[in-house]
Amino acid sequence: MKKLVIAGFAALTLAFGAITFALPSNAAAQPSLIAGQIMVKFHDDRAAAGVLRQHGLSQGAGIGSTGAHLIKVPAGQELQLIAALSRNPAVQYAEPDGLVTAATADEYFPRQYALQNTGQPFTNTAGTLAVAGGKADADVDAVEAWTVTTGGGTKVAIIDSGVASDNPDITPKVVARANFSTAATGEDNYGHGTHVAGIVAATANNSIGVAGVCPECTILDAKVLNDSGSGSSSAIANGINWAVSNGAKVVNMSLGQRTSSKTLETAVNNAWKQGAVLVAAAGNTGSQSKIYPGAYPNVIAVAATDTTDAKASFSTYGSWVDVAAPGVNVYSTFPNHPFYIATENGRSQGYDVGNGTSMASPIVAATAALAWSSHTGATNTSVRANVESTADRIPGTGNYWAHGRVNANNAVR
Repeated sequence: MKKLVIAGFAALTLAFGAITFALPSNAAAQPSLIAGQIMVKFHDDRAAAGVLRQHGLSQGAGIGSTGAHLIKVPAGQELQLIAALSRNPAVQYAEPDGLVTAATADEYFPRQYALQNTGQPFTNTAGTLAVAGGKADADVDAVEAWTVTTGGGTKVAIIDSGVASDNPDITPKVVARANFSTAATGEDNYGHGTHVAGIVAATANNSIGVAGVCPECTILDAKVLNDSGSGSSSAIANGINWAVSNGAKVVNMSLGQRTSSKTLETAVNNAWKQGAVLVAAAGNTGSQSKIYPGAYPNVIAVAATDTTDAKASFSTYGSWVDVAAPGVNVYSTFPNHPFYIATENGRSQGYDVGNGTSMASPIVAATAALAWSSHTGATNTSVRANVESTADRIPGTGNYWAHGRVNANNAVR
């Protein structure tokens, strides 16, 4: 294990929009669609030009492998044109392009506990913050899992705000990058994606920073959120398609939206059919509201637990949520250049903590990657079953989530 560098003590909050990494409680007030564009799928693409011309529209680019197209429309007329197009028998469906944002809640504890702990109290600058009874073992036993495997180069896609090019603990782990956002470059100037990627695959035993749950995993960086942390359903779909085309065994989506999208669900289902395991944040609403893509059947939806192994107060929960993982005071990488989260919430460059189901989701994604690398002949079906069936049935299991809090050591064995 490496020495953790405590880079700061500020709080971090990342908001979710229609699609989010983990929706905050004020997400209902956020705009739910991207202005000036919609997503349309035709029964036969040969009819597309004529149908669109009737409404003064032009053909648009395809969205990954979904068969849908991104159509530019006058801002403010999105819903009107969706309704009109939906009445045309040549149109299979028309829908908004949902707004995507990042998801983290906000508390700070100066100890990384998610990989391994002995149930001892945590301390911060205000004194001692006791773990319940001083005996909670709230980690996922990652260190024990490493005696079996550390990932073996398994590719994990981070569908997020990008991964910083200047943090030596995670930058070398990125093997491919693509920018599907509206940002001018693929650099992570928001900060969320770098934090998520570090939770998965930060280099272990290099004397700096932190260690990822799957320290020998490699990262596919699909930037779908812009420099202020927002994006679109179509960008997510394109990112998923790119990731699977580039060999992703696991796809992490620390984001979500309140309304379902046929285009996004198609992208998810296509990725599943091609053999990938998909993992997504359940959201930070503190309610049972479904968040997508987490709520799709072919995605593992992840709730957040705290340092006492209890449901985090902010975490979304319910019968549709599959598993839980630590999501409070999760220490990880940040860019070594100015980034949005630091400006808005005082996070430090290099390393700091994050809170939210956005942090819990990559722990599960990394656990799935470890399971891939440790089981000969593994498939996405067997890996998902393995991760879920070996989870620790902590209090709340069967009520807040279906299977328990993940245990990496159990999953690799």
